[in-house]
Amino acid sequence: MLYKDNELKITNSLTGKKEVFKPILDGFVGLYVCGPTVYSHVHLGNCRTFISFDTIYRYLLHLGYKVRYVRNITDAGHLENDAEEGEDKIAKKARLEQLEPMEIVQRYTLDFHKILGQFNNLPPNIEPTATGHIIEQIEMILDIIDNGFAYEANGSVYFDVEKYNESNNYGELSKRKIEDLISGTRSLDGQEEKKSPLDFALWKDAKPEHIMKWPSPWGLGFPGWHLECSAMSTKYLGEKFDIHGGGMDLKFPHHECEIAQGTAATGEKPVNYWMHANMLTLNGKKMSKSTGNTLLPEELFSGNNEALGRAYHPIVVRFFMMQAHYASVLDFSAEALNAAEKGFNRLMEASKLLKDLQTSESSSIDINGLIAKFYTAMNDDFNTPVLVSHLFEAAKFIQAVKAGKETITTNDLAVLSKEMNAFIFDVMGLTELSEEKEESDSLDIVMDLVLQMRQQARENKDWTTADAIRDKLNEAKITVKDDKDGVTWKAK
Repeated sequence: MLYKDNELKITNSLTGKKEVFKPILDGFVGLYVCGPTVYSHVHLGNCRTFISFDTIYRYLLHLGYKVRYVRNITDAGHLENDAEEGEDKIAKKARLEQLEPMEIVQRYTLDFHKILGQFNNLPPNIEPTATGHIIEQIEMILDIIDNGFAYEANGSVYFDVEKYNESNNYGELSKRKIEDLISGTRSLDGQEEKKSPLDFALWKDAKPEHIMKWPSPWGLGFPGWHLECSAMSTKYLGEKFDIHGGGMDLKFPHHECEIAQGTAATGEKPVNYWMHANMLTLNGKKMSKSTGNTLLPEELFSGNNEALGRAYHPIVVRFFMMQAHYASVLDFSAEALNAAEKGFNRLMEASKLLKDLQTSESSSIDINGLIAKFYTAMNDDFNTPVLVSHLFEAAKFIQAVKAGKETITTNDLAVLSKEMNAFIFDVMGLTELSEEKEESDSLDIVMDLVLQMRQQARENKDWTTADAIRDKLNEAKITVKDDKDGVTWKAK
């Protein structure tokens, strides 16, 4: 159909421009996304990134591309605070819990898969681990050394940033100047080994107490965090591939270093299109462990949280994340999630109505024009909020047909049903909720009414009625909590 012929455009972080997507091989797409470091429960910010790229992956498949989607697991080499010195995050967690590091890796990898499964994410085609690709990383280091862009010092190997910058542009992705980076680099332990404070580790010599270490041409050690993704993406997607994605926080230094490593090893830039998902905030404030303004997915799903006060289904949360463009900041709040839940229910109802709509001899609107808007939105840098607005437009039309205010032909109904359901379920990755959840939604509606009645009684100083409502709710094992931010409730 004509509406599938629109050009897909992607905002390339490398150029800062929206560019027409042209894959290296016609009909094929190589997609790499930086996966988690598995030393703790995956947080919502990570989930947003993976949901964003799951939607992108789904849309590329919908367009008919054959996609190889690679997303790694970092299970070694990622030091505390993303620094050059310090303890491995996984090894530290293993020491604190008196477990083997691979027990930590297994526990949180399974947890990661479980959470993404609840969000209905498709698994990647390949999910390589850093520890499973030590040989490939050593080989890439040897290539970089042979090309004159790295040097060995006391059992460690460092990337020579200033040497690389003589013929390339270190800082091109993050738009940083090397002079500013040098002046802003603070002194670190081990810095005396480096030619420049900007040089980063490709391989680190392992101290005796370091648990996770492997033999190499330079002695026992472990790979640098940045190197892992370069080695794994090259192995499975080639020296140059189409799309590399990740969170905005990885742009510098992680992705900047990936560009330098790939270019130094092969002589050309490794990626054509760089894409970055933006961060989440919670009730208008940055999520931070230090301030306690955090929320784990399980807390969101169970309602066992003080930030939002109630539970939300993972698919509703997924739909909520579609309300903002992947490159925009998204704020989690009860008000926004409640609105998304109502919108989700509207879409699900419209999808169900499609099965039994009465047809006519003519359609009162241009159905192909309506569907074309779905593709125009997603072809414009995967603009899910605009897509959602057009799906709501379609839902409104479906309700009008049901009410006899609009008409649709049999052929148009078949086309609309196919395309609308494809975008709702295949592209956006939504699913219908269970009957148990539908009962929960009904309870939400009833509780909204009951709490409004209780609030009205309190405003009228009718304390007897207000207390009676709360007591009856307690008998029904529903607890009501009043605080400065309003009223919350929880059903046991």
